[in-house]
Amino acid sequence: MIDTSSKRLAVVGGGPAGLMAAEMACAAGLAVDLYDGMGSPGRKFLLAGKGGLNLTHGEPLGHFVERYGARRRDVARWLQAFGADELRAWARELGVETFTGSSGRVFPHDLKAAPLLRGWVRRLHAQGVVFHMHHCWLGWRDDGALRFATPAGERIAHADALVLALGGASWPQLGSDGGWFAVLQAAGVDLAPLQPANCGFEIDWSEHLRTRFAGSPLKAVVAHWIDRDGTPRSRQGECVLSEYGIEGSLIYAIGAALREQVMAQGEARLQLDLAPGRSEPELAARLAAPRGRHSLGDWLRRRAGLDAVKCALVFEAVDKAVLADPTALAARIKALPLRLRAPRPLAEAISTAGGVRLEALDGHLMLRDRPGVFCAGEMLDWEAPTGGYLLTACFASGRLAGEGVARWLGQR
Repeated sequence: MIDTSSKRLAVVGGGPAGLMAAEMACAAGLAVDLYDGMGSPGRKFLLAGKGGLNLTHGEPLGHFVERYGARRRDVARWLQAFGADELRAWARELGVETFTGSSGRVFPHDLKAAPLLRGWVRRLHAQGVVFHMHHCWLGWRDDGALRFATPAGERIAHADALVLALGGASWPQLGSDGGWFAVLQAAGVDLAPLQPANCGFEIDWSEHLRTRFAGSPLKAVVAHWIDRDGTPRSRQGECVLSEYGIEGSLIYAIGAALREQVMAQGEARLQLDLAPGRSEPELAARLAAPRGRHSLGDWLRRRAGLDAVKCALVFEAVDKAVLADPTALAARIKALPLRLRAPRPLAEAISTAGGVRLEALDGHLMLRDRPGVFCAGEMLDWEAPTGGYLLTACFASGRLAGEGVARWLGQR
């Protein structure tokens, strides 16, 4: 055993990554102070569970890690030590049983985040973690001491090591405002620009579509797009028409590629197959039958299986000449073109891409150029779609950082 009883760790950030880092460091014998700018820890975690806490995902690890895109090899290493199965076992230790839904997503039986968070914080208190709320990190003093803004004025704290788990820059009202970016940038830390992830995209809808169909779901569609390496891709899922454009799980899953298209070309091109259950020739043949007195919308519903929202999209994107040609109309229904102008602002996104580049960190998530400072969670330069992948990697990175602190202080 390494004697770390005289060592003190400061963890800044009370989300899953910070809490997990505190738990691991405390278990290793460190004295742990946890600082957070809000009045209680885990505010964004509670929001994530508002509609049912999607804790992780039940798919095999090989498929699981693919969700992390360009960072999948790095994140895979985190998950090998603490993946979906380990996260579920950890929740069980806190008295929270989980189940796997039909989509593969894993939820607590009561679907709530609050009982899990309450039990976790209670256990951390019992283990000796000291919580300091309403403490906003301002950076370092010249002598290395930590600076915090508090309601009572600036406070100074000292620690033998530091874990930064400050989140991204989405949902700033819950504490993740990205204020740390300028501090680390001034300190010379290698950073990737912060960008919105798991967000909607803007499309110039007509006033009719915006007012009549905003908030309507688009179910059972297949998206076709060009990936970052120029490869054509497709994915089936669901999305939602919004007043500003389009959003939802399908869009979030492919959002990184769409965002890169916008950055490179000024817009992103997306095609939607509105009738994935029918081939284009079959659809053309069905639409070529005599329409009689049926309106075109009713005909599309009867012969192509399109609901009112899909019909509205067809009328939005297709001109009269195509509407009159069953073959051309079938082709458009199978590949309806959409032009995405921009992702929604960062403050509206579910999560953040960019942050501390993983190349600036060692294998235990310590900054190579600032020994004793570890980083974890969403403030690192990785991203993932919704579906439990974000939370799982945040937990895993926090665990790795907490273990890394204990290892580093023990070696010192």
